[in-house]
Amino acid sequence: MINTNASAQRRLNVRKMTVIGVLSAISIMMSMLPFIGYIPIGPTKATIMHIPVIIGAIIEGPVVGATIGLIFGLTSLWNAMTQPTITSIFFLNPLVSILPRVLIGVVAYYVYQGIYKISKKVYAAGFMAGLIGSLANTVGVLGMIYVLYADKYMERIGQAGADAGKWLFTLAATNGIPEALVAALIVSAVSVSLIRKGKK
Repeated sequence: MINTNASAQRRLNVRKMTVIGVLSAISIMMSMLPFIGYIPIGPTKATIMHIPVIIGAIIEGPVVGATIGLIFGLTSLWNAMTQPTITSIFFLNPLVSILPRVLIGVVAYYVYQGIYKISKKVYAAGFMAGLIGSLANTVGVLGMIYVLYADKYMERIGQAGADAGKWLFTLAATNGIPEALVAALIVSAVSVSLIRKGKK
């Protein structure tokens, strides 16, 4: 029995590492493709790179999701250094570029589990995990910018003296909501597919 349990644990660990490797590779590849990983919109960049993070969290749990989120965050930091915009300076701080991305996987996992326990519907759970996981990214990044750099951010975009909170809220709505809806639709479809294949 001990050997059987040990063997099962090894298979589980190998599967987790495989998921991390595959989805992290997808994240890195997306970050290198123009207008795929990071999409320039005015002074900012929209992204769909949170989607592999959310999927990884649903498949294998919050630790795997957080690990893939770490890779996402590191690519964001690298992107800020190598392909800067007027606001990239703020993403050189790991509290802005990395921490919110790590938390995506944790938030998405528990949202998925909670909604599934209530509804018993994979599509609904996947949809909400995608939606809220994506919004966690938007709120986390813009929230950290507001807390740490509100005035400096407004100066960088040529809006010195304007209400930073109102400006960032508008940015969250215009960029974050479309990102969240795209993530919700993709994650829900992937969740249903995985259930049908007996993987989750």
